[in-house]
Amino acid sequence: MADTKQRTKKDRKSEAPASYEAGFELEEKTIEIRRVSKVVQGGRRFAFRVTVVVGDHSGQVAAGVGKATTVPEAIRKATTRARKQLRRMNVYGGTIPHAVIGRVGGSVVLLKPASPGTGVIAGGGVRAVMQAVGVRDILTKSMGSGNIHNVVMATLDALDQLKSVDEQARMRGKDVKELKPFWDRGKKNGS
Repeated sequence: MADTKQRTKKDRKSEAPASYEAGFELEEKTIEIRRVSKVVQGGRRFAFRVTVVVGDHSGQVAAGVGKATTVPEAIRKATTRARKQLRRMNVYGGTIPHAVIGRVGGSVVLLKPASPGTGVIAGGGVRAVMQAVGVRDILTKSMGSGNIHNVVMATLDALDQLKSVDEQARMRGKDVKELKPFWDRGKKNGS
Protein backbone atom coordinates (compact mmCIF):
# COMPACT_ATOMS: atom_id res chain seq x y z
CA MET A 1 0.00 0.00 0.00
CA ALA A 2 2.81 2.44 0.83
CA ASP A 3 4.39 1.54 -2.52
CA THR A 4 1.21 2.68 -4.36
CA LYS A 5 1.30 6.07 -2.64
CA GLN A 6 4.94 6.60 -3.63
CA ARG A 7 4.24 5.82 -7.30
CA THR A 8 1.30 8.22 -7.31
CA LYS A 9 3.47 10.98 -5.85
CA LYS A 10 6.16 10.39 -8.49
CA ASP A 11 3.53 10.40 -11.26
CA ARG A 12 2.21 13.77 -10.07
CA LYS A 13 5.73 15.20 -9.96
CA SER A 14 6.50 14.06 -13.50
CA GLU A 15 3.22 15.49 -14.83
CA ALA A 16 3.58 18.92 -13.16
CA PRO A 17 6.14 20.52 -15.53
CA ALA A 18 4.13 19.51 -18.63
CA SER A 19 1.12 21.52 -17.45
CA TYR A 20 3.23 24.69 -17.28
CA GLU A 21 4.46 24.22 -20.86
CA ALA A 22 0.98 23.95 -22.36
CA GLY A 23 0.42 27.62 -23.27
CA PHE A 24 3.86 28.88 -24.20
CA GLU A 25 7.43 27.86 -24.91
CA LEU A 26 9.84 28.54 -22.05
CA GLU A 27 13.62 28.76 -22.20
CA GLU A 28 15.56 27.38 -19.26
CA LYS A 29 19.10 28.53 -18.55
CA THR A 30 21.29 27.05 -15.82
CA ILE A 31 23.32 29.89 -14.35
CA GLU A 32 25.25 28.28 -11.54
CA ILE A 33 26.11 24.81 -10.28
CA ARG A 34 27.83 24.91 -6.91
CA ARG A 35 28.92 22.11 -4.63
CA VAL A 36 27.86 22.78 -1.05
CA SER A 37 28.49 20.80 2.11
CA LYS A 38 26.82 20.26 5.44
CA VAL A 39 28.95 19.31 8.42
CA VAL A 40 27.53 16.37 10.36
CA GLN A 41 28.89 14.16 13.12
CA GLY A 42 30.61 11.71 10.76
CA GLY A 43 32.16 14.37 8.52
CA ARG A 44 30.67 16.29 5.63
CA ARG A 45 27.66 15.63 3.41
CA PHE A 46 28.06 17.06 -0.08
CA ALA A 47 25.25 18.24 -2.34
CA PHE A 48 24.82 20.48 -5.41
CA ARG A 49 22.97 23.80 -5.48
CA VAL A 50 21.74 24.89 -8.90
CA THR A 51 20.32 28.28 -9.93
CA VAL A 52 18.09 28.29 -13.03
CA VAL A 53 16.34 31.14 -14.88
CA VAL A 54 13.19 30.42 -16.88
CA GLY A 55 11.56 32.89 -19.29
CA ASP A 56 9.40 33.13 -22.40
CA HIS A 57 11.19 36.08 -24.13
CA SER A 58 8.03 38.19 -23.97
CA GLY A 59 7.89 39.56 -20.43
CA GLN A 60 7.60 36.49 -18.19
CA VAL A 61 10.55 35.37 -16.08
CA ALA A 62 11.43 33.58 -12.84
CA ALA A 63 14.41 32.06 -11.07
CA GLY A 64 14.57 28.86 -9.08
CA VAL A 65 17.09 27.17 -6.80
CA GLY A 66 17.34 23.42 -6.33
CA LYS A 67 19.56 21.38 -4.06
CA ALA A 68 20.20 17.64 -4.34
CA THR A 69 22.98 15.06 -4.17
CA THR A 70 23.09 14.78 -7.98
CA VAL A 71 23.22 17.62 -10.52
CA PRO A 72 20.33 16.44 -12.76
CA GLU A 73 17.99 16.15 -9.77
CA ALA A 74 19.03 19.63 -8.55
CA ILE A 75 18.38 21.08 -12.02
CA ARG A 76 14.95 19.43 -12.15
CA LYS A 77 14.01 20.84 -8.74
CA ALA A 78 15.23 24.34 -9.66
CA THR A 79 13.37 24.31 -12.98
CA THR A 80 10.12 23.14 -11.38
CA ARG A 81 10.34 25.86 -8.72
CA ALA A 82 11.09 28.54 -11.32
CA ARG A 83 8.13 27.51 -13.51
CA LYS A 84 5.78 27.79 -10.52
CA GLN A 85 7.00 31.34 -9.80
CA LEU A 86 6.72 32.80 -13.33
CA ARG A 87 5.56 36.41 -13.28
CA ARG A 88 5.00 39.15 -15.87
CA MET A 89 7.37 42.13 -15.98
CA ASN A 90 6.68 45.58 -17.46
CA VAL A 91 8.92 45.85 -20.50
CA TYR A 92 8.75 48.62 -23.10
CA GLY A 93 9.46 47.36 -26.60
CA GLY A 94 12.92 45.80 -26.44
CA THR A 95 13.98 47.66 -23.29
CA ILE A 96 12.59 48.76 -19.91
CA PRO A 97 10.43 51.86 -19.31
CA HIS A 98 12.68 53.58 -16.72
CA ALA A 99 15.86 53.20 -14.66
CA VAL A 100 15.60 51.10 -11.52
CA ILE A 101 17.82 49.65 -8.76
CA GLY A 102 17.30 46.21 -7.22
CA ARG A 103 18.84 45.03 -3.94
CA VAL A 104 19.12 41.60 -2.34
CA GLY A 105 21.60 40.94 0.45
CA GLY A 106 24.87 42.64 -0.50
CA SER A 107 24.12 42.69 -4.24
CA VAL A 108 22.90 45.84 -5.98
CA VAL A 109 21.88 45.86 -9.65
CA LEU A 110 21.21 49.02 -11.69
CA LEU A 111 19.11 48.69 -14.85
CA LYS A 112 18.80 51.57 -17.34
CA PRO A 113 16.82 51.69 -20.60
CA ALA A 114 18.84 51.90 -23.82
CA SER A 115 18.04 52.99 -27.36
CA PRO A 116 17.45 50.35 -30.06
CA GLY A 117 20.63 48.73 -31.33
CA THR A 118 22.55 49.02 -28.05
CA GLY A 119 22.26 45.35 -27.14
CA VAL A 120 22.36 43.76 -23.70
CA ILE A 121 25.26 45.37 -21.84
CA ALA A 122 25.35 43.02 -18.85
CA GLY A 123 27.31 40.16 -17.43
CA GLY A 124 26.65 36.75 -15.91
CA GLY A 125 23.38 36.38 -14.07
CA VAL A 126 21.96 39.76 -15.15
CA ARG A 127 22.44 38.90 -18.84
CA ALA A 128 20.68 35.54 -18.43
CA VAL A 129 17.66 37.17 -16.77
CA MET A 130 17.48 39.94 -19.41
CA GLN A 131 17.59 37.45 -22.27
CA ALA A 132 14.96 35.23 -20.63
CA VAL A 133 12.56 38.16 -20.13
CA GLY A 134 13.03 39.28 -23.75
CA VAL A 135 14.93 42.56 -23.29
CA ARG A 136 17.17 43.29 -26.29
CA ASP A 137 18.58 46.75 -25.39
CA ILE A 138 19.63 47.64 -21.84
CA LEU A 139 22.50 49.07 -19.80
CA THR A 140 23.22 47.39 -16.47
CA LYS A 141 25.73 47.61 -13.64
CA SER A 142 26.15 45.02 -10.92
CA MET A 143 27.56 46.50 -7.71
CA GLY A 144 28.33 45.14 -4.28
CA SER A 145 28.50 41.39 -3.78
CA GLY A 146 29.20 39.23 -6.83
CA ASN A 147 27.31 36.22 -5.46
CA ILE A 148 25.50 34.93 -8.58
CA HIS A 149 22.38 33.86 -6.69
CA ASN A 150 21.97 37.29 -5.05
CA VAL A 151 22.71 39.11 -8.33
CA VAL A 152 19.94 37.15 -10.10
CA MET A 153 17.48 37.82 -7.27
CA ALA A 154 18.43 41.54 -7.22
CA THR A 155 17.79 41.70 -10.99
CA LEU A 156 14.34 40.15 -10.48
CA ASP A 157 13.72 42.62 -7.64
CA ALA A 158 14.55 45.49 -10.00
CA LEU A 159 12.24 44.10 -12.70
CA ASP A 160 9.43 43.78 -10.14
CA GLN A 161 9.71 47.51 -9.42
CA LEU A 162 9.12 48.52 -13.06
CA LYS A 163 5.94 50.44 -13.82
CA SER A 164 4.43 50.75 -17.29
CA VAL A 165 4.55 54.11 -19.09
CA ASP A 166 0.73 54.37 -18.97
CA GLU A 167 0.66 53.65 -15.21
CA GLN A 168 3.38 56.25 -14.53
CA ALA A 169 1.55 58.87 -16.63
CA ARG A 170 -1.68 58.27 -14.67
CA MET A 171 0.10 58.45 -11.29
CA ARG A 172 1.97 61.66 -12.14
CA GLY A 173 -0.86 63.34 -14.05
CA LYS A 174 1.21 63.72 -17.21
CA ASP A 175 0.75 62.90 -20.87
CA VAL A 176 2.05 59.48 -21.98
CA LYS A 177 4.20 61.14 -24.69
CA GLU A 178 6.18 63.05 -22.03
CA LEU A 179 7.21 59.86 -20.25
CA LYS A 180 8.25 57.85 -23.31
CA PRO A 181 11.99 57.40 -23.84
CA PHE A 182 13.59 60.17 -25.93
CA TRP A 183 14.01 57.95 -28.99
CA ASP A 184 10.24 57.31 -29.10
CA ARG A 185 9.02 60.87 -28.44
CA GLY A 186 9.67 62.02 -32.00
CA LYS A 187 7.66 59.24 -33.68
CA LYS A 188 4.65 60.58 -35.59
CA ASN A 189 2.33 57.58 -35.30
CA GLY A 190 2.62 57.49 -31.47
CA SER A 191 3.06 53.69 -31.27
